[in-house]
Amino acid sequence: MNKQVVTRFAPSPTGFLHIGGARTALFNWLFARHHGGKFLLRIEDTDRARSTEEAVAAIFDGLEWLGLGGDEPAVFQFERSARHAEVANRLLASGHAYRCYATPEELAALREQQRAARQPMRYDGRWRDRSSEEAPEGAPFVIRLKAPREGETVIEDAVQGRVVVQNAELDDMILLRSDGTPTYMLAVVVDDHDMGVTHVIRGDDHLNNAFRQLGIIKAMAQIEGGWEEPVYAHIPLIHGSDGAKLSKRHGALGVDAYRDEMGMLPEAVLNYLLRLGWGHGDEEIISIQRAIELFDISGVGRSPSRFDIKKLENLNGHYLREADDARLAALVAPRVAARLGHPLPADAEALLTRAMPSLKPRAKTLNEIAEGAEFLFKNCPLDFDEKALALLDDSARALLASTADALSAVQSWTVEAIEDVIRRVAEDAGLGLGKVAQPLRAALTGRTVSPGIFDVFFLLGKEESLGRLTDVGHASVG
Repeated sequence: MNKQVVTRFAPSPTGFLHIGGARTALFNWLFARHHGGKFLLRIEDTDRARSTEEAVAAIFDGLEWLGLGGDEPAVFQFERSARHAEVANRLLASGHAYRCYATPEELAALREQQRAARQPMRYDGRWRDRSSEEAPEGAPFVIRLKAPREGETVIEDAVQGRVVVQNAELDDMILLRSDGTPTYMLAVVVDDHDMGVTHVIRGDDHLNNAFRQLGIIKAMAQIEGGWEEPVYAHIPLIHGSDGAKLSKRHGALGVDAYRDEMGMLPEAVLNYLLRLGWGHGDEEIISIQRAIELFDISGVGRSPSRFDIKKLENLNGHYLREADDARLAALVAPRVAARLGHPLPADAEALLTRAMPSLKPRAKTLNEIAEGAEFLFKNCPLDFDEKALALLDDSARALLASTADALSAVQSWTVEAIEDVIRRVAEDAGLGLGKVAQPLRAALTGRTVSPGIFDVFFLLGKEESLGRLTDVGHASVG
């Protein structure tokens, strides 16, 4: 590629950054990085009724979390309305567009006729070759593109392949509304041209738009030159695991939900989105640097990909095990505090960092790590779940008391020393280690699932461990 590659991600700020939008942003970002080009952001906020500042903030927040920031400040489409109108008027002055005075009532009647005749509903060009002098004085009008009626329009799509549409199927779309505001279809083309976009990578629900937008590009190329057709790459949409259109029940949430509510790491989400519709052999674990090396549009398939939350969770578990313990501790601490309903002590992150090698091996989300870490910060007396209570009968409490007595003599509170004492207690009681570990775990954590029992003792510290054992060993639980 001789010309510098320029891609763009252009969301509408009417809600959060959807997971499908995040994948589109990722593919654009990776393609630009792979080819040493630029990745730009554009906020398509021309729908003033639905666009909100909160949505803009949510989109930027989601992109920042994923590390997909633009290489230049974002462009806001609404601010460029005058430029869009300028292009529409150039098309009008050159004869590539015309004023249409058809009233809403006329257009509604036309649609009704077409519906009754089971014809495609499209504008019939009734003002295409008429003079404005025929219209009532002061009548409102829109500006429509004079689309070609003969022949065909061809797109050599980088994903979909060769796609052909007969020009007779394309109607004269509106460029400027009667109030002078530009339509989305016009604004997109003008912005892509002015931003120097070379590759339009977007969902295949926009494929039909491309044929209509090309009409503007070709007309402007005739007027002033320099308007080049971009390379189009229309990516199949994401479906749910059952093959149906992706919805909330499949995981069609905002990116913020994967971070805040579900406890995912950004690198796991990126890796998963990368593999939704693109692949490189059998590689499943692909770092972002590796993705930049490998990614090209040629690897994107034509079939819709299926979103599987279980696969994402498994991938997230891998990245949790690889992640820095201090980083995880900082992410987990507020989750633990929220679960317990009280602030954590000042040294909480340091303790969580030490505990992380025991907490993260089996976890698939930050929430699961937080759940596993609760025992470290619980206040006594502990709350016990039903399964833990069932383990703490009279014989178990006697065992806890003898274990506490044996551990009180330990001078150096190490995992090895703790293990040695507990194994000796089990041997003296004629019990297997598991039979001893189960009530110990219940007494120390209030649950039947936790990190390894020796790690639990070590992380709680000698004083806290003995205190919890003594509380349960000498008291009635429940």
